[in-house]
Amino acid sequence: MRPSPDGRGAHQLVQSTGPWPFITRRVYQAADGSEHVWQSRYHRKRLARAEALQVLHGSAFLFRCLWNPRQLNWWIGVVFALGASLFILGSLLVLVPSLSVQLSWTGSAINAVFFAGSIPFTTAAYLQLFQAANAGDDAPGAGADHGQLNLLGWQPHQIGWLSCALQFTGTILFNFNTFDAMLPDLTWLEQDIIIWGPNVAGSILFLASGHLAYAEVGHSFVSWRTAELSWWITFANLLGCIAFMISAVFAFIPPVPFDFDAGSISVLFTLLGATGFLVGSLLMLPEAAASD
Repeated sequence: MRPSPDGRGAHQLVQSTGPWPFITRRVYQAADGSEHVWQSRYHRKRLARAEALQVLHGSAFLFRCLWNPRQLNWWIGVVFALGASLFILGSLLVLVPSLSVQLSWTGSAINAVFFAGSIPFTTAAYLQLFQAANAGDDAPGAGADHGQLNLLGWQPHQIGWLSCALQFTGTILFNFNTFDAMLPDLTWLEQDIIIWGPNVAGSILFLASGHLAYAEVGHSFVSWRTAELSWWITFANLLGCIAFMISAVFAFIPPVPFDFDAGSISVLFTLLGATGFLVGSLLMLPEAAASD
């Protein structure tokens, strides 16, 4: 039995689901027969239920999407969007040489764009981890614990926290990867060790994180919930993670060059990955508009 959200009576757990070994959805029933549904992502991010969006419409809803600085979820979406936009810019400058020539951007300057983009990614990823670490009790009606703040936390049994922790670690590896790419005169082996290595490791962590976030929303490792905004957010991010993983594979530098342009393929999938994250980030803005 758990305390009820309104303090009257108690709730009995009647159903719990989620991708094993995690629980992402619980249904509690009160003595009067009413039900309370708890969902991991809604609790972790303190989101209002979907029906709460109905009270926000027209210009009021648009305003809260474009300017909602009191909500941490809004900042996370905005900062992720900034990082994704810089990755898109850097990718386009590589794939369209005439554009970089027209702007007088050298290769080192373009690499700096990617490094600059990795900083907002790390910032937003940390904000998500901080949010998950301080989500508080998962009892129905319980909010965040406003006592001592946890900077990182340790909750590997919670799918949301684990997803955020993996993503944050991956962004740090991308910081090293993109910074090392600015170093001049590296041999193929040095590039593989200090650029490609962190890139692959970070992409693996991103892929694991993206799939956990997707599974958290769908309450299953594979789901199709097109009516839910949160599902589209995690689905877009998951597609972006897959593209980043493919990009990392083609970024390998062999001692003898490939007989095809692996570099351009890698950058193309970087562009697609960043686009996926940009879409997911922008969709977080209307989701944040319904935050408690």
